[in-house]
Amino acid sequence: MLRNIVKIDQEKCDGCGLCVPSCAEGAIKIINGKAVLAADNLCDGLGACLGECPRDAITIEQREADVFDEAAVEKHMAEQAKPAPTHNHAVPGHHHHAGGGCPGSRAMSFARPQAQTQSESAPASRQSQLGQWPVQLHLVSTTAPYFQGADLLITADCVPVAYAGYHEDFLKGRAVVMGCPKLDDNQFYLQKLTELFSKSDVKSITVLKMEVPCCGGIAMAARQALAASGKEIPYREVTIGIHGEIKG
Repeated sequence: MLRNIVKIDQEKCDGCGLCVPSCAEGAIKIINGKAVLAADNLCDGLGACLGECPRDAITIEQREADVFDEAAVEKHMAEQAKPAPTHNHAVPGHHHHAGGGCPGSRAMSFARPQAQTQSESAPASRQSQLGQWPVQLHLVSTTAPYFQGADLLITADCVPVAYAGYHEDFLKGRAVVMGCPKLDDNQFYLQKLTELFSKSDVKSITVLKMEVPCCGGIAMAARQALAASGKEIPYREVTIGIHGEIKG
């Protein structure tokens, strides 16, 4: 049938992933570093994902497409262990997408905590030093304002669990991105970091990885991305042991 449906411009898409959680039907996924429509029948064509794309890569077009299928959506979401959305197409203005999608993926900067003495509050090591959101490489925008003039921390996602002093010793005063090179597409990391280094005025780069061999992929992606960006940015790597010690 001829109907409205999402169109994703692959040339503009940078794979940031902000559109993914804003689609309650799970119709969009990241493949090879680009957002794609998983299936026509999963897209309701209402465009909740449009406002989440920092590159304006998503539009609504009218074309021949399979009819939107709520039963297919329920099956698709069940396979991903997610609750299916409730639709009410009779009242479009009251659709659950109103308001711009999932707030959990929107880029935010916030004030970092001020240093306090132990008598004033809990020890400083127990205060979060996070100054942005989101942090996952799949979700951050490469043009987010918190990257401009920032000291960047690239963290393998097991590190904060293994290293007790992560917030005070590494995260404090830095912007951060996180990922797992074993479970994710490291080629995507290379592309995303190259664009981040190229577009943002990053002052320094610290890569924090675990000692396990598979974790070296995130450092490799960072080094290759820095070379591809053509910039000279101070760079260092720190390895954390599985028992929580700094290995070098």
